[in-house]
Amino acid sequence: MLSCDICGETVTSELDMKAHLLIVHMENEVICPFCKLSGVSYDEMCFHIETAHFEQNALERNFERMDTTQYGTSDNKDNTLQRTMEVNLSGHSACASNHPKSPSQSLPKDGTSDHEDFYSKNLTESRKFQKNGKDPGLSEVQGSIYETMFSLPECPFCGKIEKRSEDMETHVKTKHAGLLDTPLEDCARPLYDCPLCGLICTNYHILQEHVDLHLEESNFQQDMNRVQCSKDLELAHQLQQEEDMKRRSEESRQEVEEFRKLQRQYGLDNSGGYKQQQLRNMEIEVNKGRMHPSEFHRRKADLMESLAIGIDDGKTRTSGIIEALHRHYQNASTDVRRVWLSAAVDHFHSSLGDKGWGCGYRNFQMLLSSLLQSDAYDDCLKGMSVPCIPKIQSMIDEAWKEGFDPQGASQLNNRLQGTKAWIGACEIYTLLTSLRVKCCIVDFHKSTGPSGTHPRLFEWILSYYSSEKEGNPKVVCTSKPPIYLQHQGHSRTVVGIEEKKNRTLCLLIFDPGCPTREMQKLLKQDIEISSLKQLRKCVGNLKHKQYQIVAVEGVLSPEEKIARREASQVFTAEKIP
Repeated sequence: MLSCDICGETVTSELDMKAHLLIVHMENEVICPFCKLSGVSYDEMCFHIETAHFEQNALERNFERMDTTQYGTSDNKDNTLQRTMEVNLSGHSACASNHPKSPSQSLPKDGTSDHEDFYSKNLTESRKFQKNGKDPGLSEVQGSIYETMFSLPECPFCGKIEKRSEDMETHVKTKHAGLLDTPLEDCARPLYDCPLCGLICTNYHILQEHVDLHLEESNFQQDMNRVQCSKDLELAHQLQQEEDMKRRSEESRQEVEEFRKLQRQYGLDNSGGYKQQQLRNMEIEVNKGRMHPSEFHRRKADLMESLAIGIDDGKTRTSGIIEALHRHYQNASTDVRRVWLSAAVDHFHSSLGDKGWGCGYRNFQMLLSSLLQSDAYDDCLKGMSVPCIPKIQSMIDEAWKEGFDPQGASQLNNRLQGTKAWIGACEIYTLLTSLRVKCCIVDFHKSTGPSGTHPRLFEWILSYYSSEKEGNPKVVCTSKPPIYLQHQGHSRTVVGIEEKKNRTLCLLIFDPGCPTREMQKLLKQDIEISSLKQLRKCVGNLKHKQYQIVAVEGVLSPEEKIARREASQVFTAEKIP
């Protein structure tokens, strides 16, 4: 007798114990081997089989008769029937389900199913009983019951049907060994590692397909990357184009603004010229109470008369300063070793009509006033007077029309009259040359001394004034005209040069920005030192990046004038250094 370790129930044989464990403790459910009825007790299932499956149960009845004949007792018949029923039920419970199972579930590692293994062991036990002479009739009945009640084994991979489970096991292990968890073929067969992900494959062709999938995925990703890169480049190009358009638009706007600013600064904004500015400023003076209305009308009449005849009205003119300076240096100025003065020259300062832009015209008036007092220039300037600013503008316009300096003319729109345009050394040279006055332009285009100074400029001016054989007096009144001096934003007139006892040089300069009342202080008998300070400019006082001078050298013949006009097509100047 054997006792169940789980529930304590006793059975007579080892086979019964296996059936008991399978039915009671593994399946926990009794299923009809003929119609799949379930959910009933063991006794109910026996009654169901006896009543509903009478014909199918004929084998069991034959078995009862065989058992009765062989053993002759009803008790044995009942026990045998019970064991047969248990075998049938337990066997069917293990294989009754018709649902397909995966290979790992259908076959253990040796290639056989669970129920085949179980009944294979039962048949083995039966054979042992027959060999030992124990219960041969029961073993034969059990084998016949198994073969009758259960279908033949079918291969779970290819569907082939074998008569015996051993044949099926052999078939699976030989034909489908590669699909089993542990193939029975040589376990040392080569393994193949995927070079991309490390997956181990037992078949080279499977590995190749696996790697091809990797490559296809990689190619797809590369294509996606190329598409994305193309989109990114297109977007970047579009953004760059928008940025360039915005930058060009901003640069264009700034250029227009700068050009308009320069036009306003240089008087090319069509806001009127000398006449309009003079009248407008006089009206402002009247509105502020600084000018009486009667004075306004009187000065307006003088302005109209001056513009009509083209001659300066002289209201900003101061004469006799050179003579006063000669007296002063003769009688005082103990710190000066020698001084050279230009020929007589009048000072002109800016008025309400040209304030802020007329310095070039006023310096030309100073230079011309000196030339008109010299007999050497009577041939080319005979009958002239110092012109007013609008007249000077018209004279430059006429010189441009003759062909002088076409590049400079185009920069100023070929027209000065009626504007507030600035003029510089090139326009002064053009105007003097058109009047047959011989002159030159010297360009001191960079500093020649420490701290941005221009000592070469002072040396050149000293050489210009001291070139005449004048002996060795302290004060030298030369016949040389004054020098036009231009730098960025302003121009002045050089009327002499001092040499100090320590050998340093100072220029004597007339500034159009200095008002008449200050210049008239130089006409006094005893000139104050403070009044001279506004004339003196030492080397340390001139530190602009570039200076240009226009120096008069004599009179041109008509042929020389034509030659210089042709040469002005490409304007050049002497450069120092």
